[in-house]
Amino acid sequence: EIGHLVMEPGQACYEPVTALFGKQVIKEDKTIDRRQVSDVVFSHPEMLEKLNQIIHPAVKQYIREQLLLKKQQGQKVCVVDHYQEFCDTIWYIHTDEEIRIQRLMENRGYTREKSVSIIASQAPEVFFRANADYVVVNNGDFAQTRQQIEEGIRKYETL
Repeated sequence: EIGHLVMEPGQACYEPVTALFGKQVIKEDKTIDRRQVSDVVFSHPEMLEKLNQIIHPAVKQYIREQLLLKKQQGQKVCVVDHYQEFCDTIWYIHTDEEIRIQRLMENRGYTREKSVSIIASQAPEVFFRANADYVVVNNGDFAQTRQQIEEGIRKYETL
């Protein structure tokens, strides 16, 4: 979500991303066509690396600023995805692979092939489980997932 925000017109990554991918990724409304960028980076790993070198520093800066603001406002729990350096505890949200594929296809309009490719480019489940303090299983029923999240918050709220 933050990666999308920093690529909006006028934000830190807009100009560098359009310079990297060319003006053809700019839609009529002047926003970046993220689907077109995604199609390029998942078939060209060197472009993904270049994109990450643009996006990640801006995302980290945004997270730092927001965490400071939330702390000043008295907020005790913040969720940060993919950046464990900012976290007191690391949670792994597990979803079976086939469900992940179906969700990517339904929610993002990706093909099965692209969905499988995205999952294959990520670290394996064994890595996440080995590095997690807490695991939430997110295979279906939101009430069960929410219950696990609430249990995790109670378990770690004293940190």
